[in-house]
Amino acid sequence: MLKWFRYLVLAFSVIACLPALAQQNFVTLQHVPSVSRLRTGSFIPMPTTHARGLSSLPAGVASPHAKAASRSQLTRGRRYPGDLEYQGGVVLPTAVQHAIFTDPSSSCPPNSCWGDPIGFLSDLDKSRVIHLSDQYVGTSAPHRYPVGDNFVVPSYNPSAGVGQPFTNLDLAILAYSAAAQTGGLGLGNIYHVFLAPGQDACFDNTFSVCYSPDNVKTWFFCAYHGSAQDSAGNVVLYTVEPFQNVSGCNVRPDTPNGQLADSTNNVLSHEFFETITDPVGDGWWNSLNNGIFGEEIGDECSFLLFTATDVFFDPNLVRLNRNSYAIQPEYVNSQHACSTSASDGD
Repeated sequence: MLKWFRYLVLAFSVIACLPALAQQNFVTLQHVPSVSRLRTGSFIPMPTTHARGLSSLPAGVASPHAKAASRSQLTRGRRYPGDLEYQGGVVLPTAVQHAIFTDPSSSCPPNSCWGDPIGFLSDLDKSRVIHLSDQYVGTSAPHRYPVGDNFVVPSYNPSAGVGQPFTNLDLAILAYSAAAQTGGLGLGNIYHVFLAPGQDACFDNTFSVCYSPDNVKTWFFCAYHGSAQDSAGNVVLYTVEPFQNVSGCNVRPDTPNGQLADSTNNVLSHEFFETITDPVGDGWWNSLNNGIFGEEIGDECSFLLFTATDVFFDPNLVRLNRNSYAIQPEYVNSQHACSTSASDGD
């Protein structure tokens, strides 16, 4: 996203797993499986509405996009400043999606506490909007990002202690654990980690770059996508989806499914499209324009609505698998524009 980091971290923990709750169609992860030498990769955040257009992260944090840009081929002829350029790396022509719901409770049940993200992901996979990514991932096949196993995690606490923020490493371990236990490691799976209302998340244990609505000084992002790799070279791709129905991350009022569901869906779609087109930071992003250098397919089209009292994300109304949603458009090189239409002239 707007900025991204690459840190190497080692992590160690111990684990066990419970069987799936068939009646709810969830796999229960009671503990976190053991992970040795897990190395986190790209961390690519979506800035809040308040940080958008500003320096969204502290000074001194470098973007590896700057190094990757030197690998781009020389461009000739007409150039469009918003177009994304391919950096020569990995994209995802197909992948199975999985939701991981942390800290479920009677007041925050899996899935419905966040609206219906599982239903949204399923409808997105079956829609024409998914074909916005065709030109980037190299296929026009339908139904290529289905929903697979989904998980609940009732007892996974931040490494800093109960009531503290999760770190990126904490959440990478969680995604890795779900993947390792169900044969989902590799570039063919994406794990979306949903955090319960009130749970903060930060990049590392300095707790200075965070999703933290309760601490404005450290609050820089709404969500992010990332990757991690174990010592054997096995990769896990994941997004982190904190609770989005808060000022700074939510969509404008009066969307089809209400602010709770459509705020979740809007940010989830942003992270999903960026994960499939730039999963580890060397895929598609803007290296032409200094003003939006490093921005991915979703960053360029994350529009805002200002009111007298607040600022909201301003999504488009779309139909996915015959159901109405409000999600942001994505940047389409062939149209040189932000669009929710999968082909020119739609």
